[in-house]
Amino acid sequence: MSVDYDDLAKRIAALTEGETDEVALMATLACEIHHADDRFDWTGFYRVTEPELLKIGPYQGGHGCLVIPFSRGVCGAAAREGRTQLVPDVEAFPGHIACASSTRSELVIPVHAQRGLIAVLDIDSDQPDAFTEADAAALEGILKDVFGHL
Repeated sequence: MSVDYDDLAKRIAALTEGETDEVALMATLACEIHHADDRFDWTGFYRVTEPELLKIGPYQGGHGCLVIPFSRGVCGAAAREGRTQLVPDVEAFPGHIACASSTRSELVIPVHAQRGLIAVLDIDSDQPDAFTEADAAALEGILKDVFGHL
């Protein structure tokens, strides 16, 4: 199954219309994105809860790491650098944190609201090289549409 990003964006827009609670929005997006494509083995948010610190937020899939400092892993790099991380092979990523041994590739996108970085969206796949630039661009657009006005 391959994700239809236009349909996903419309569905998310309808489900989140008028909602301003960040955690409710994250929960809805995690569910909708996770179930949109078989490549997505773990889908969730790590929230910025303190300076330079991410804590697990709403997610779908097996257990994730509870705390990730900005200085470690793919999620930390996305938060620290403020840019999307598209990792075809997590074993080749310096400092990768193995929250799940099944993860082979990863896509992590910073989530910004008007006040700045609030979280990262982390999508793991049990398939190597599972994500494309098109995936990243489409999901970046959805995140901007949902969180950009908050």
